[in-house]
Amino acid sequence: MTEGQNTSKILIIGCKRAMDDVCIGCSRCLVAFNRRDGEFTRYADQPGAQVLGLLNCGDCPGATIVTRLAQLSLWNSKLGEKPTAVHVGPCIIDHCPYAQTIVGKIKAKAGIPVYEGTHTYKPDNIFA
Repeated sequence: MTEGQNTSKILIIGCKRAMDDVCIGCSRCLVAFNRRDGEFTRYADQPGAQVLGLLNCGDCPGATIVTRLAQLSLWNSKLGEKPTAVHVGPCIIDHCPYAQTIVGKIKAKAGIPVYEGTHTYKPDNIFA
């Protein structure tokens, strides 16, 4: 796959309550993408794959996630950019009581592949 031609453009969706307070800039998701670790191994043969954006769920219970996806689509359409896949972060998948509702809404409306997960960088001990 050549750069610019069928290049994967990834949208990462995380928990509004965790993204800047717990994960500090979603560094682990971005590191995993850059290393092609975790759920991002599927892009290992795509050096031109890009993270198009980081989007939060809109807060509990994810009631505005579809609206937020539509806004992202509208804003990026003039740039000629649109995601080709969505990854839902572990802050939602592993910790959110509304995870399946949020993922279900995304899958119902996105029209592109939706993957549950990003990285596996979960410490066993926070003082390790």
